[in-house]
Amino acid sequence: MEFSVIERLGLLSVLPKEGTFLTLKLVRQLREALSFDEQELESLGFRQEGERVFWNVSNEKPKDVEIGGAMSDLITKTLKELDKTEKLTEELFGLYEKFVENNNN
Repeated sequence: MEFSVIERLGLLSVLPKEGTFLTLKLVRQLREALSFDEQELESLGFRQEGERVFWNVSNEKPKDVEIGGAMSDLITKTLKELDKTEKLTEELFGLYEKFVENNNN
């Protein structure tokens, strides 16, 4: 599945920090797959201003990341819970469409 920079950052922010050994192992692998390598960091030129992160969007390229069934289910469950509790943010909107809306069809 392809993810933009904002989607990768969003996914990294919603992945659980606690869980079973197996879940945390899968989360760690997914975090590594979603992370930015040295070349991407240089190309995108990330900078933080206050609580916001900015980057050079003209250098942005989607990254293809394989997400297995267990992680897909966990992400879907997390996004649904954020929606239910009215804590879904605009930054997570695209992820919600990919994982929740597209799975309902």
